[in-house]
Amino acid sequence: MDRFKVVVTDYEFQTLAPEQEVLSSLNVEFVATQCRTEKEVISACRDADAIINQYAPISAEVIAQLEKCKIISRYGVGVNTVDVDAATEKGIIVANVTDYSIDEVSDHALALLLSLARKIVKLNHEVKSGTWNFNVGKPIYRLRGRTLGLVGLGRIPQALAKKAQAFGLRVIAYDPYVPAKVADELNVQLLGLNDVFRQSDYISVHAPLTKETKGMISDEQFNLAKKELIIVNTARGPVIDESALIRALQEGKISGAGLDVTECEPIQPDNPLLKMENVVITPHVAWYSEESEKELKRKTAQNVADVLSGYYPTYLVNHNVKEKMRLKEKGLYV
Repeated sequence: MDRFKVVVTDYEFQTLAPEQEVLSSLNVEFVATQCRTEKEVISACRDADAIINQYAPISAEVIAQLEKCKIISRYGVGVNTVDVDAATEKGIIVANVTDYSIDEVSDHALALLLSLARKIVKLNHEVKSGTWNFNVGKPIYRLRGRTLGLVGLGRIPQALAKKAQAFGLRVIAYDPYVPAKVADELNVQLLGLNDVFRQSDYISVHAPLTKETKGMISDEQFNLAKKELIIVNTARGPVIDESALIRALQEGKISGAGLDVTECEPIQPDNPLLKMENVVITPHVAWYSEESEKELKRKTAQNVADVLSGYYPTYLVNHNVKEKMRLKEKGLYV
């Protein structure tokens, strides 16, 4: 039986035991590293049969140096750390885990929205500083009857829509890829991005980070927004033009932001967002619960086990890789 080399490029977990357990039925050399640069990834993964990745860059340059890699499996939903086109061109499967934290992320987005709408963080700080006066939180508006706009209408925002509607919120969304039938079944109105910003009292961002979505929310959108707007982002920081967000907050064009993700992570200590009392920031933790972490780790490893066993993974990202692989098998593609 062939011995496979599986490399974890980087991780922030306390243990990799779940991954090793999933792969234990295969003849695997399991190598855990903490790569930060392309050069480090190339050095660790050049002869790997499979790669498990968290944040380390798997760029086209890295992929070009991979000698026998069959799969890159990423912890999480987003695959912005991986050059998917380059991997596909080389016949390497890219996989992710799309369903491990739907409740966690939608709950976290709602928690950020509620904490800002009800001024929880500000009022808590005032009380602990010796001020017992509800007036310091004014204005606070009733949620029922107001409008939540969703940027993206995949699984997580669909879950959020149902939870928000239980609070009496009207829900609208921008997603050029979701079928109208899906939105209709959720009682969500689909609109253009700018119209979502014009109409919303709250916005929750759930778009993946791609070339098309990077900086898609910028000055134009904030200039259209209500001054009472609260924006929440549990997707990827660069989907929002952070400089534009800072300007919008400083100039009072919107009233607050709840961010689980930022343009640079960890956030830099001189970032103006850190000094704004109308901004709540958490450390990219929306995905996490004890249950979701275990599920994520096992499913990420199972993608690898499937491919090394000769199957396509459940969470295949680049479906068109199948044609590249067929051509390779026939000797028609190099």
